[in-house]
Amino acid sequence: MAESESGQDKTEDPTEKRKKDSRDKGEIARSKELNTLAIMLAGAGGLLVFGGALAQEMMELMRMNFTLSREVILDQRNMGTFLLHSGQIALVAIQPLMITLLLAALIGPISLGGWLFAAGSMAPKFSRMNPGAGLKRMFSAKAIVELLKALAKFLIVLFVALAVLSSDIDDLMRIAHEPLEMAVIHSLQVVGWSTLWMACGLIIIAAVDVPVQLWESHKKLLMTKQEVRDEHKDQEGRPEVKQRIRQLQREMSQRRMMAAIPEADVVITNPTHYAVALKYDPDKGSAPVLLAKGSDFLALKIREIAVANNVLLLESPALARSIYYSTELEQEIPGGLYLAVAQVLAYVYQIRQHRAGKGKPPEPLKDDLPIPPDLRRDS
Repeated sequence: MAESESGQDKTEDPTEKRKKDSRDKGEIARSKELNTLAIMLAGAGGLLVFGGALAQEMMELMRMNFTLSREVILDQRNMGTFLLHSGQIALVAIQPLMITLLLAALIGPISLGGWLFAAGSMAPKFSRMNPGAGLKRMFSAKAIVELLKALAKFLIVLFVALAVLSSDIDDLMRIAHEPLEMAVIHSLQVVGWSTLWMACGLIIIAAVDVPVQLWESHKKLLMTKQEVRDEHKDQEGRPEVKQRIRQLQREMSQRRMMAAIPEADVVITNPTHYAVALKYDPDKGSAPVLLAKGSDFLALKIREIAVANNVLLLESPALARSIYYSTELEQEIPGGLYLAVAQVLAYVYQIRQHRAGKGKPPEPLKDDLPIPPDLRRDS
């Protein structure tokens, strides 16, 4: 069972974030044996498929370079021309085989773990230059396993090669008595089939190495319970940080709310436990808007700011409680309170007219304002 540096057992499956971070660092499952198998199979298949054409091009190349006339040999100016032409023929001849090997070199690695380009893995790691760490890696358990795999691979390939050579001994002997062109083609065929059989021998090693690499990669990604909890906190936000953010948001909201109280038309109170500040602007909306609300100490501050800015205070306990519980800041009051608030605003307008010397003092506002039962809140 894997164990972390803190001594806790790594028993939890890796999270998606852990897997993504590992891929970003280039740490994914890779099998060298699978890559070697893919390249050898591609090389053997390429020789079997393109071997005939390759032999023909090789024969043409030999005929061109070994049947030169005396005049051509003695003229040094022809050396560059023949070299360039020979290079072109050789390049065209081996091009199909090279493309096949290139595709195998690309497909082999991405068949296990998928395509990945991690720039971070290309950065130099000076820790690898530490001689002590290098010696530790050389004599580690992983190094011993790699040595055993290399030895097993060598023995398997050697066994398969001896078996192939012993079975092809007659073909090899016949090549010596064949015409040159047929001998070259026959030789490439023998090499192709021999490589194919030796590559098949590597299937055993790859079949063992691939599950081992997947298991080791998964083992490295295992997490302790504490790591899972810490990652969850980092993603969701630590409780103390979230609490501090909420506190700052409340403080900002309160400051904004207090700054809006001087613009209110009226502050309705309970008279001591609740206070709500309303503003009605017919040009901006069809209903009054709640600018501020608070209870207990906050209600006291709202009343103090209202008095300091000559905002009318009106006692209406039932209406104050209804607005406090049914309406959010900077939102319009619900439709059920339109009639009650309209009476309050009409009363406020009459008081302003009276204070301006343009009307009689209004009758005291009744406390039994029309509030629907579903919006009422008992004290």
